[in-house]
Amino acid sequence: MAEKGIPSWPKVTIRLYDDHNAEVKIAGRSHPVNHHDPRQAAIQLVSERAAQLGRPVKATAIESDGASWPLIIHPDGQVESVDVDVKSSKPIWPIIVATIVAGVLIAATVVYLVVLRPSGDDVTEPTVSPKLPELPAPSVGPDQFAARPVPMGWTASASWTVDLDPDTAPAVSPDGKEVAIITPDEKIAVFDSNGKVLWQDKVPRGAETPVYTTVDGKPVVAVVAPESLYYWAGDGAEAIELELPNTATVEFFGTSPLVVLSSDAGASVVSGGELKPLPTAQRLTTLLLAEGDKALSARYAGPLYWDQPDKEVVALMPKAPKGATTIDHIVAASPGRALVVWKTPVADRVIPTVNDSTSGAVLAICPTVAANEAAGWQWVPDEAHKVAAWGECLINFSSKKTVFTKDFEPLSITGVTVYGQLGSNLSAGTPGGKFRTLAPDTARPWGVAGTHAIVVHDGVLYALDKAK
Repeated sequence: MAEKGIPSWPKVTIRLYDDHNAEVKIAGRSHPVNHHDPRQAAIQLVSERAAQLGRPVKATAIESDGASWPLIIHPDGQVESVDVDVKSSKPIWPIIVATIVAGVLIAATVVYLVVLRPSGDDVTEPTVSPKLPELPAPSVGPDQFAARPVPMGWTASASWTVDLDPDTAPAVSPDGKEVAIITPDEKIAVFDSNGKVLWQDKVPRGAETPVYTTVDGKPVVAVVAPESLYYWAGDGAEAIELELPNTATVEFFGTSPLVVLSSDAGASVVSGGELKPLPTAQRLTTLLLAEGDKALSARYAGPLYWDQPDKEVVALMPKAPKGATTIDHIVAASPGRALVVWKTPVADRVIPTVNDSTSGAVLAICPTVAANEAAGWQWVPDEAHKVAAWGECLINFSSKKTVFTKDFEPLSITGVTVYGQLGSNLSAGTPGGKFRTLAPDTARPWGVAGTHAIVVHDGVLYALDKAK
């Protein structure tokens, strides 16, 4: 098919309003068109973008009555219609794709699309969503992981391995059913837990590590690339591309993307397939994360604030633990959690707590420590909200117990196993359980997919088999 191998980015839509007006959207940026032949002018805009990319681009042409047609537009102006299956025999005005050879322009020779709509012809409306291109599959095969000691509970046998972009890391879906990577040839590839390729798509050069997140309440895998945020819903559906403002950064500390502008210029959340600006932040607040179309922020000494586009801000004061006086400061947050350090009647002694970021309720209380000691603690939660490590304070949310482990520095969590430095040794264990000393440079899993621990060494992903 004509569209094989053509990336789904940038997303291009040509919307025709009347005989003189149209709108071209390229990667979310609108280009109004007012021309005696708006179809011709719209195709010129898209072909110029294709010429900049050095390859064809996909586009969707939409008539004023809502009829649409998928197209391929080439850098030289050639236009192709894409064959689609249909589900309805309902007659509509037809869309006939043709090409018009234009003269030599300054930039390039452009051939324009003309969409004619003669009366009396009955055709069916295309209803099938565009699908991802068929791309060469990456090389996947078994191997032995001999470069470093394997993590506890896993063997050196890897049922499947695959090369990935060495500047990126793999992402394991929260349900452990998928693994997403950026390949060395600039593709996102998603595998099931046994190494079968589920789908692929091309990504721009410089694309960052994929992230499993949610948009509009649905799970997606997202990739930040220069100038754009892409996210895929899976099952072969094309990416949604959102063009990012200059110097914007995307954070994934919460359950959803948070787009932060530079120089305190505000922030946006993703809702309805668009960037929606958040209300002007409260004075002296710091943005922490996004959950759906809401963002959590906090003042240093409280309270927390929930901001949502076009809605009033909601303030939330965390509840205090027994023995605390006032909030010393709010440290950080992760999905559903806020980290709060409380003052006590004893000078320079504080109580760190984990509070529910929606209700303010206390979820875990760490032992009272010196203020300067707690200041260096790192927060490492697990994705399932069962356990966490906040510096030397190890937390089991299921049993609602905390354990103080002197000189422990958490590094990562896989399942309920916490990895970290205990003194000068790499160690692993569960909160409240026994910690074991690991061999130096032991591989730490990025996650568990099915019955495999996902580790990386020297640009290769290894899916290690479970020890029997």
